[in-house]
Amino acid sequence: MAIIKEFKEFIAKGNVVDLAVGVIIGAAFGKIITSLVDDILMPPLGFIMGGVDFSSKKLVLISANAILKVEEVSIRYGNFINAVIQFLIVSFCIFAVIKTMNALKRKEEETPVALPAPSPEEALLMEIRDLLKQQKK
Repeated sequence: MAIIKEFKEFIAKGNVVDLAVGVIIGAAFGKIITSLVDDILMPPLGFIMGGVDFSSKKLVLISANAILKVEEVSIRYGNFINAVIQFLIVSFCIFAVIKTMNALKRKEEETPVALPAPSPEEALLMEIRDLLKQQKK
């Protein structure tokens, strides 16, 4: 029973829940980026480059042969190009989010904290101090 209690405490910690939320959002964000690259960015880029579809680009090492039951062996560099573009987009988005968060933190740190008004005793002591400074002059 102690192990179950430990497990409940582990799961209840905020960091684990935050991590789980981050992983789920990250997976969904990955799908959005994949669609952005594959469906929105690559078609116009391929069109500009003369109708090239990067996802179908490959270097065939061994052609398929149905008679010999040999499957095609190829290097699919087009998929790699798509993955690099996806990585760059995700990296840029993460950079933008972190930069924004850091800017917001700096604004919070720069905001001066109003000092509380001195208590009546402190005010009296400061007044006495100031009077003593004037007498020494």
